[in-house]
Amino acid sequence: MRFPALATDYDGTLAEKGHVDQSTWAAVERLKVSGRMVVLVTGRELEELLGICPRVDLFDRVVAENGALIYRPSDRSERTLAPRPPDEFVKALVAKGVGPISVGRAIVATWEPHREAVEATIRAMGLDLRVIPNKRALMILPDGVDKASGLVEVLSELGLEPGDAVGVGDAENDLAMMEACGLAAAVANALPAVKARADLVTDGERGAGVVELIGRMIDGTLPDRPAR
Repeated sequence: MRFPALATDYDGTLAEKGHVDQSTWAAVERLKVSGRMVVLVTGRELEELLGICPRVDLFDRVVAENGALIYRPSDRSERTLAPRPPDEFVKALVAKGVGPISVGRAIVATWEPHREAVEATIRAMGLDLRVIPNKRALMILPDGVDKASGLVEVLSELGLEPGDAVGVGDAENDLAMMEACGLAAAVANALPAVKARADLVTDGERGAGVVELIGRMIDGTLPDRPAR
């Protein structure tokens, strides 16, 4: 089977403002019936995702926290792939007026106006962290942890290679995942820089674009895998 897996972002790709249309869920179900695997790759923290995503059971795996956490819906088990930044780091950010701040198993997240303060704090404390932008959001993770690293780990668990997957997204933090896959797709509402680096751009936006992509996976009409 060509491209036996789909790796998809959640917000701005499958979902709009956290909501996924029934037609999009139906397409994901069709892809599963075709014998393919589906991996959700999101920057959201797991508890937040579970609170808004009613059909998480459709995914073979969930990569949460932008690559730092793997969740297996079939048995609700989870595995963290990175250490949590030290509490002193978060306290230093708060002292500098950075906020709001969200802290997950391994991720620390805040917003774009605070990027300079975050990066200065990382340098001052000598931490092996990096800032990953996601539109206006900022995600702080250990160096080397991103959507691509989490996806590679999951695909290995499933007996697949990165080249076996189609990756689809809309924002900067999706690029690593998309480019790790055998084919990189961007939905029509993706940022211009993301569309410029995709192998194909859907006609539809968000869920409609994913439905379109799934149809092409099932029909076997995706373009050839480009040389990279």
